[in-house]
Amino acid sequence: MATYKSVTPSDIEILVQLMQDFYAIDGYPMDAEQSKKLFSEFISNENLGKAWLIESGNDIVGYMILTFIFSFEYGGTIAFVDELYLTEKSRGKGIGKESIAFLQAEAAKLSLKLLYLEVEPHNLTAQKLYLSAGFSVHKRELMRYKIE
Repeated sequence: MATYKSVTPSDIEILVQLMQDFYAIDGYPMDAEQSKKLFSEFISNENLGKAWLIESGNDIVGYMILTFIFSFEYGGTIAFVDELYLTEKSRGKGIGKESIAFLQAEAAKLSLKLLYLEVEPHNLTAQKLYLSAGFSVHKRELMRYKIE
């Protein structure tokens, strides 16, 4: 069984290490110093969202981040599951399923209206997990505009 610890500034080093491991899976670039600054800002402003370390036994096995968005379409605050990562050795043990259930319960406590998330097209295991937890494929395309 997993437990969840709200992150604090003292957790930033381990969060950045976990994030580096996560981003390496798909070869995403990551600036560790920038991520440390972003975690400091995020943790200090509860209006931005919430983050947790995922623990199993005495080990930290992952992390989750919810970022908040105000939506007129959905009638209030929604959240984006910005990050959900489990270490390789902790996968396939039900911790992902428990973690999604935890996020859904937290979303209800926070009176959130909707959870969004992204999943890589090749990550069929994650897709299966999210679908089994009640998520559905959104019929809209996610687009982005990067401000330089």
